[in-house]
Amino acid sequence: MFRKSTGLAAGLAMATLMGLAPSAEAAADTTASATADTAAGAGAVRPARETATQPALAAQTTAARRTAPIVWGACTGEDVPAGMECGALDVPVDWSKPRGKQVRLELARLPATEPARRIGSVLGIPGGPGASGIDDLKRAAPDLTGLRRRFDLVGYRPRTTAWGATAAEPCWKPGVALHDPRDPKEFEAMKAAMARAFEACREADTTGLFAHLDSLSIARDMEAVRRALGEERLSLMANSYGGVAAAAYIRLFPQRIRAMYLDGVVDQTEGWPMVNLVMRTGVEEALERFGRWCAATPACALHGEDATEIWRELTRTTDREPIPITSERYGEGELTGWHLRSLGFLPDPGPGHSRWLALAEWVDKARRGDGSGFADHVLGNTQVWAMPAMLAMTCGDERGYTGWAQLRKYRRDIREAAPDFSGAAFDQLGCIGWPEPVANPARPLEVHGLPPMLGAGTLEGDFPLTERFIRMVPGSVTLGYDGPGHVLYLSGRKCPIAHATAYLTGLRLPAAGTVCPAE
Repeated sequence: MFRKSTGLAAGLAMATLMGLAPSAEAAADTTASATADTAAGAGAVRPARETATQPALAAQTTAARRTAPIVWGACTGEDVPAGMECGALDVPVDWSKPRGKQVRLELARLPATEPARRIGSVLGIPGGPGASGIDDLKRAAPDLTGLRRRFDLVGYRPRTTAWGATAAEPCWKPGVALHDPRDPKEFEAMKAAMARAFEACREADTTGLFAHLDSLSIARDMEAVRRALGEERLSLMANSYGGVAAAAYIRLFPQRIRAMYLDGVVDQTEGWPMVNLVMRTGVEEALERFGRWCAATPACALHGEDATEIWRELTRTTDREPIPITSERYGEGELTGWHLRSLGFLPDPGPGHSRWLALAEWVDKARRGDGSGFADHVLGNTQVWAMPAMLAMTCGDERGYTGWAQLRKYRRDIREAAPDFSGAAFDQLGCIGWPEPVANPARPLEVHGLPPMLGAGTLEGDFPLTERFIRMVPGSVTLGYDGPGHVLYLSGRKCPIAHATAYLTGLRLPAAGTVCPAE
């Protein structure tokens, strides 16, 4: 049952697009347990610079000023780094009603190891949404000892993590099996089906979180954490979808930012169609790399042939004649060209090119009528990306298509930018029936007065998205990593971590154009 895992295939699919795919051996397991890499909710709020005098924000600010200090105690459980302390903070579910229902944020910190030279706190902003910043901190702790000398390292479980653990059963029921709508009639039918699923979830929700999972709400939670920590300004490390919350924090509390390091982040400020255009252009480039690798690798199942052309022909063929597929976990369905273009290709070759070795085998079998290699991945994602529990974590960040006209324009743009990966973006389809106001619409950032920031991204993956974010802030630099992957500081990459440590500690940026070699 999906209910047990908040991430499931959602994280798998987003990671695929951003260049971080699971190994072939683990694909099925990851589909059922990955961390959600796309989501947020809603709650009708506008940018802080436009609403600073409005009652909702005023109430939020007053509530934040009353935030009590966090009571820290020794953490318990497995894989807890030495010295890690745990605490909790209650914040309003709806920040416009500070005395209303509350949601508990769990926190953890690793205190500075040189307290006499302590600068302050670094707060991690996890991806997902639905990912746990505490898990990130546990994972990264051995590689962040240099940063910890001068800082308390703080991780927390955002409200999206709490939602994933408490969402009602109807919220986990897919509204529809996602597919590429051919015309306005199919689009409206999918929208109506998703609207019914969202409504069932909203009616069953007892937490109140359904309508308040957007990144502006998360940014207000982050500000409450800052106040509870007693910091005048925060240093921040954001990864993946955490970039959307980072942008929201910039909108609301720019004066509270000492420094910000952005690693493989999503830039939502230009809208989700642009996010997908940028990501799929990168996947198009990865297809060419896959073809060159296969041509030079006898172990590739397509060696001796044009692997890229075989891929193209397979997607054309399955658009005309879908292949029936079955998964023990997700039931029966079909493999179409759209499913392959949206969910089938793995841009990250994996350790020892293990993922590409598996992908070549899957493609070779599929062109002979056996789509079983793709079954778990495709069927899992088409269901999970239609679950209100998952989608409520992103739709409030204006994830869905605004209508058929926007989808039609995106189709034209993607055919030009990435013709081998054209069609509707699966991650936007599920939100088309979202019943709440869009709390955090895409719009440019106001960057006047912000400190220069450091970005980092893989040249074979998420660098273009991070760079689009970073270049908005004058004086900022994006560090390249000459290889595949996603979120460098959580992957133990020494060169990017050293630059991040130098920046966060001494506010020293590398020279523009700096590239770390692959490790």
